[in-house]
Amino acid sequence: MRLLYTRLTLETRLCLMKRTSIAILFHVTKTFKGRSSKNTIVFFPGSRYSTHHGRLDVSKIAMAKQIFKGCDDQYNGITIDSIEEACDSKIFAERLKDSLEQWTKDKKRTIWFRVHIPNTEWIPILTGQGFTFHHAKEGYVMLYRWLPNDEVCNIPKYAHTFLGVGAFVFNKDTNEVLVIKEKYAPNRAWKLPGGYVEPGENIEVAAKREVFEETGIQTDFKCLVCFRHGHDYLFGCSDIYMIAYLIPQDFQIQKCKWEILECNWMKLTEFMQHPEVHANNKYLMKKIIDFLQHEMGMVANYEVHPITKKQICVYGIENTDVGTFIE
Repeated sequence: MRLLYTRLTLETRLCLMKRTSIAILFHVTKTFKGRSSKNTIVFFPGSRYSTHHGRLDVSKIAMAKQIFKGCDDQYNGITIDSIEEACDSKIFAERLKDSLEQWTKDKKRTIWFRVHIPNTEWIPILTGQGFTFHHAKEGYVMLYRWLPNDEVCNIPKYAHTFLGVGAFVFNKDTNEVLVIKEKYAPNRAWKLPGGYVEPGENIEVAAKREVFEETGIQTDFKCLVCFRHGHDYLFGCSDIYMIAYLIPQDFQIQKCKWEILECNWMKLTEFMQHPEVHANNKYLMKKIIDFLQHEMGMVANYEVHPITKKQICVYGIENTDVGTFIE
């Protein structure tokens, strides 16, 4: 009798569990049908999930339509950073494909990917989806893709012009100019001290820095005198070379032994006639001498940009009151 009671009790429990499972299944199925008339997905731990399209893998469901967020820009583009939005390379291709489909629907224009060195495995996947290189720095490479088919790509080229500065450091009491010979220059001709402007550096700051590094002389910036513009220089880029007029604070030369072969004060007349001065530098010096006659130069004025609120330097032509007599 006790055995019969136990069996009935067990069967009753199983029956109740079965009815409960059916009720849960009915509720879940009804809920999902209410949300979508196309797909019905039933979730049970440890099981594979079926729809009328066939079986789906759990990892694919979890990955589906994970669009890169990125950062929107003012040109209706978007930039994705590989560190800010880390993604395993195994699922990157699928996520990229889904993102491109969504961005196309959203009518995005330029899609930028900043790929840092730890994520370089993204690069062949991106280039396979039509992305091209825009520029590279020490820690990352930037790739982009122009999405609109009815517009011409208007992405500007990157870093196509170098900016250099030469310093006309003039002792007006002796009519002498500070000149150097570079140790590794191909012709080792006399020239003005100077070099390239560093990123984020103002022209006048670069001019004073280069003079001090090469000759040990501290200077004050007066104005810009002239500049030349040429093409197909370093790395095939264009090149702008500004001439800055500087007033020396002292006259004792301490040349840089690593870069400078010779450094000296030289009369302007001697510089213009010296056989070891390049014709182009003589032409620039002629323009400098003209400047000393009319005393009009491009003076630096610092302002704040009304939109970016950042400091900017505006160079305008003014009378610099040099008051120099040229022999």
